[in-house]
Amino acid sequence: GQAPTAATGVPGIAPVTPETTTISGPRAEMRFSSQGAALVGAVMKDFRSLQRNGPPHVELARPGEPLLSFAIATPTDTIPLAGTSFTTNKLADNAVAYQAATPAGQVDVRYAIVPDSYVVRVTGALHGAPAGTTLLVALPQGLRSSEADTTDDMRHLAIAYKRKTEDAKGVAFTKVDPGKQELIQGPITWAVTKNKYFLVAVAARDTAHAFGPLTITGLPRASKTVTHMAGALQVPLADGAFAFDVYAGPQEWRRLRALGRDLDTANPYGGFLQGVVQPFATLVMRALLWLHETFNMSYGWVLVLFGVMIRLLTWPLNQSAMRTSLKMQRIQPELQELQKRHRGDPQRLNAEMMRLYKEHDMSPFSSLAGCMPMLIPMPILFALFFVFQNTIEFRGVPFLWLPDISLRDPYYILPILMGISMFLLSWIGMRGVPPNPQAKMMAYVMPIVMTVIFFRFPSGLNLYYTVQNLVTIPQQWMLSKERAKANVRPVVSTPGPARARGSRA
Repeated sequence: GQAPTAATGVPGIAPVTPETTTISGPRAEMRFSSQGAALVGAVMKDFRSLQRNGPPHVELARPGEPLLSFAIATPTDTIPLAGTSFTTNKLADNAVAYQAATPAGQVDVRYAIVPDSYVVRVTGALHGAPAGTTLLVALPQGLRSSEADTTDDMRHLAIAYKRKTEDAKGVAFTKVDPGKQELIQGPITWAVTKNKYFLVAVAARDTAHAFGPLTITGLPRASKTVTHMAGALQVPLADGAFAFDVYAGPQEWRRLRALGRDLDTANPYGGFLQGVVQPFATLVMRALLWLHETFNMSYGWVLVLFGVMIRLLTWPLNQSAMRTSLKMQRIQPELQELQKRHRGDPQRLNAEMMRLYKEHDMSPFSSLAGCMPMLIPMPILFALFFVFQNTIEFRGVPFLWLPDISLRDPYYILPILMGISMFLLSWIGMRGVPPNPQAKMMAYVMPIVMTVIFFRFPSGLNLYYTVQNLVTIPQQWMLSKERAKANVRPVVSTPGPARARGSRA
């Protein structure tokens, strides 16, 4: 079927000024138009716009672009309702009904706002429609940006959907070329248009009333930044009647989860790595939410506490791994002597090496233990990178001198502190280790490289990683003193960046 279009009127008939009905609740202000019985506005009262010249609060609708519109698909034609004038009937403080006669029969549409929420319950009916007629519901072709960095917000524009028996999937606006179409067969539980922090979702009431196909259409592009893409859902009619829910609000994880239908997965983490990243990202986010709610802390202090907790939890493992590394250094001279002595007899060499490992209560895999402290926190840091990409709970949260932990540090203080802490860890880690040009180069170069990379990362991510490094410094210092006391003189051909990095992680 064809997606509903933004028709403006019927030729030969004088345009009728649309009547706008506003329904305001504690969370949101929704606006509906008699032109097409469309949802044309949604103001988020709890979220301020971060644009200098924007409205005071977040507005989801772009000027002249509805958030929800309809068309009727008969067996022979598609009739957009955007140009149809409906009569308006304000039913109550939180409900409005529309009615109009169309070539396909009479159309009734009723909107009811669920109190203290962002949910709109939509019901209605088509009377006298031909057999085989369905309703097409058009998603918004984009959402208005209310962020300080509009370009970054636009990069997150996507249509996400969930089929009844599959995980949620997303289609970025950039992925569908102008004029091209993607047809996603039903049954579909929900479909959304989203930007970085907000979304408009059309959701079936239950799986028994799931939607038919979702048609995604690429639209003309005025610039390299893709701002528009069309999506239309086919809504089945039961004796002419239809019912579904609309959510127009923030991508708050707990709020979406409470709505059920797996709507919390409408904000997928990790892009093409979603299958790997999503579990870690969700786990990390739930931990941060729990700390925030349990200790009533701002998210800045939550990140500090989280960084300290992760380091304390991995402290025993770090201690064990680093001491294993010391033991490996102690037996390096003997290992190298065995390699020289039995160079031409691999079987004898393996037997002698196993004997040596056994004498020192070690194994051939003990050398890998030094990498573990580096590897274990890495999934968390990687997950946090994606969590900061589009987790609304961090949006606009100030901390100390930082105006917003979801944005980069405007003064670059944290990235520089992070680089200094990395250098200190490397320098302490090399104490008591024989000079090595490669290790020395890594100790100087890596902090500089990482500092430059982290300049553009969210300040919250910089905060977490800096705290991790600072908490690790005392442990690294204690172990360096232990190494000096043991007077270890390791003989390692390439002491390597892996060990230096491992001591930092």
